[in-house]
Amino acid sequence: MTISTRGAAKAPAVLVLEDGRAFRGRAYGAVGETFGEAVFSTGMTGYQETLTDPSYHRQVVVMTAPHVGNTGVNDEDPESGRIWVSGYVVRDPARVPSNWRSQRSLDEELERQGVVGISGIDTRALTRHLRERGAMRVGIFSGDAVADEATLLARVKEAPEMVGADLSAEVATKETYVVPAIGTKKFTVAAIDLGIKGMTPHRMAERGIEVHVLPATATLEEVYAVEPDGVFFSNGPGDPATADHPVSVMQGVLERRTPLFGICFGNQILGRALGFGTYKLKYGHRGINQPVQDRTTGKVEVTTHNHGFAVDAPLDKVSDTKFGRAEVSHVCLNDQVVEGLQLLDRPAFSVQYHPEAAAGPHDAAYLFDRFVSLMEGQRA
Repeated sequence: MTISTRGAAKAPAVLVLEDGRAFRGRAYGAVGETFGEAVFSTGMTGYQETLTDPSYHRQVVVMTAPHVGNTGVNDEDPESGRIWVSGYVVRDPARVPSNWRSQRSLDEELERQGVVGISGIDTRALTRHLRERGAMRVGIFSGDAVADEATLLARVKEAPEMVGADLSAEVATKETYVVPAIGTKKFTVAAIDLGIKGMTPHRMAERGIEVHVLPATATLEEVYAVEPDGVFFSNGPGDPATADHPVSVMQGVLERRTPLFGICFGNQILGRALGFGTYKLKYGHRGINQPVQDRTTGKVEVTTHNHGFAVDAPLDKVSDTKFGRAEVSHVCLNDQVVEGLQLLDRPAFSVQYHPEAAAGPHDAAYLFDRFVSLMEGQRA
């Protein structure tokens, strides 16, 4: 990525997809060039949480909402210590942010962190293109990086693809840290950081859980060194087919029958640990308005998603695995994609979406209570 932050508001910019389609607009944030996988997010709020979600590492996010940046940026809402998206695409950025919590504009924050973006393009047309053709590699070029489209297209095609990308260790913590329980401590949980969001351990801490957040490279011995009552596998970026180490660790947890909960990437890890395959979705699920049914209760939830891969497990039957019987517990009502798994003979379950859901919705917060119930049952 080449970055220059001068004149971002005036520089011309061009977005080039790997199939050759191009969109011209103006620079937004830093000026330069960037590459990634083009995906779209269907949220009208929560852009700051989206930008700082490590699951978006190496992705260029297209916002489907036309007006972005209206509430500015603050230092309270980020889900991690930095912006992780590799590029940002908006239609009409806010000229002046207006919110009592705002400390600076989104444009200023993108520029400060060196994130190359583009504004003033038809994001509806771009989103429709990605829905029809699928997520694909993309480049954003502005200022001196702009050249003829044939040259830019060649550069886009040199960028790495998301299939086969092993990215979780790039975004995970390097050292273990502890998030203390709020109020009386009831349980200890070892959380494997594959790209964890800050709200996730907070949601557990609210329930009296002391959370030890471990690096993605943590061994089974390091997991059990904290004497956990439960083990958690977080969200994260990349292709789950590359995640052999987390799969091995999870299988060790399942063998010990320790209560286990996984979300997003953690759901795909559980799928692989049980012997199911994974596959890449055409354009993925991203945003805050995805309908999912909890098949164990029949309840339909509005949920937050960010995943480009899914688990290939049968929807119509209980499967036999080396760890006992397993079934699909949650399903997306838009396309019948697997959104959750549970074991029937061991205390383990997972969902493909984000129950911590900052900035919302909160329909799925009960899943943290379900995790607590598993640990209570195991202790009893």
